[in-house]
Amino acid sequence: MGSNNFIADINPDFMEMETMMESRPSDNINISKKNSTAPQNIYHQIFAGSWNVGGVSPPEVLDIQEWLRPNHINPPANIYVLGFQEIVPLNAANIVVRSDNRKICEKWNSLIRAALNDPDPKNNITQDFRCIISKQMIGIFLSVWVRSDLCQYIRQLSVSCVGCGFMGCLGNKGSVSVRFWLHETSFCFVCSHLASGGKEGDQRSRNANAAEILSRTTFPPGPFPNFTTKILDHDRVIWLGDLNYRIYLPDATTQYLVEKQKWNLLLEYDQLKVELMEGHVFEGWHEGVINFAPSYKYYKNSELYFGCDEKRKHNKRRAPAWCDRIIWFGKGLKQNQYDRGELKLSDHRPVRAIFMAEIKVLRDPTGFQSFLSDRIICLPNHFEECFNDKYSSKWRSNFHY
Repeated sequence: MGSNNFIADINPDFMEMETMMESRPSDNINISKKNSTAPQNIYHQIFAGSWNVGGVSPPEVLDIQEWLRPNHINPPANIYVLGFQEIVPLNAANIVVRSDNRKICEKWNSLIRAALNDPDPKNNITQDFRCIISKQMIGIFLSVWVRSDLCQYIRQLSVSCVGCGFMGCLGNKGSVSVRFWLHETSFCFVCSHLASGGKEGDQRSRNANAAEILSRTTFPPGPFPNFTTKILDHDRVIWLGDLNYRIYLPDATTQYLVEKQKWNLLLEYDQLKVELMEGHVFEGWHEGVINFAPSYKYYKNSELYFGCDEKRKHNKRRAPAWCDRIIWFGKGLKQNQYDRGELKLSDHRPVRAIFMAEIKVLRDPTGFQSFLSDRIICLPNHFEECFNDKYSSKWRSNFHY
């Protein structure tokens, strides 16, 4: 289930073509008029989004443009990396028996495709975004979309899954990570769902999950001796997901400060901020300024936080928290936007961040016609769960509803 059980999402013919490409350096050298070896930097915007959908299957009429395309304008980025958590209910049937959930993934990809490629009503211009890879591990789903004219410059596309859930390995908690090269710059995107719980000390389980993901995530080696195989080996790294960090305050105090929109005061007690400052997790990582309301926990299809409706009875209390986060590591990324959407399908609100990414090229990319272009845009979407079958019967016998 972990990084040692990598499941290839790319067909063998494509991998062979990539290897051939790498063995021909002349094909990758972009000749500049001034200096044939001098690299150039170009910039592309990347949209990173995360949403815990609470096991709710999306209705066909769900419009996610509000999240992906604010004000229904042209897509604000050239690359979309969209991570979901709990796309299926986290029950025994889905965690252990592994019922077929491919249709749910197809539903989400269909909604994403419609949102990104819908014409701009102002000028009727239609974008062409292609899904280059999708991957599901139980409830975690990561889908990457790229503007079609950039697909030809992408190579070494691969995926790695790590399960950190029940028994320390099942995929109800953990991560799905995707990496690729765009021109001469490597990218890695991690979508995770970390340990839940609002009790004192639960943050240590989340810290342990994050450390395990960093340790166990491994990508297949490439044709070069020093090829990047770990998350932090890449040039640009973005981590998104339901990190599940809560607020170190009594529930009533948290709810009062949320009502007063005292975000700065609340953030002083935010678990992730505190753990970062104390060096317990994500050392060297960055997060943008939070100027939006906590993304969790709401009544479904409501604007009310859980516990704020006196007419409803509750067995458990859930104070608001910024559970859903987007962070990054390394240089060459500038965050231009960090906020949330207002879709009410689940008890979480989706979050989003837009980055300007610096990308190294070896010559004017408009003069380069990649030998891979027809291959990469035709990659099938795969939804296999990262689950090692030899463990299935063992975990099934130990799991209780």
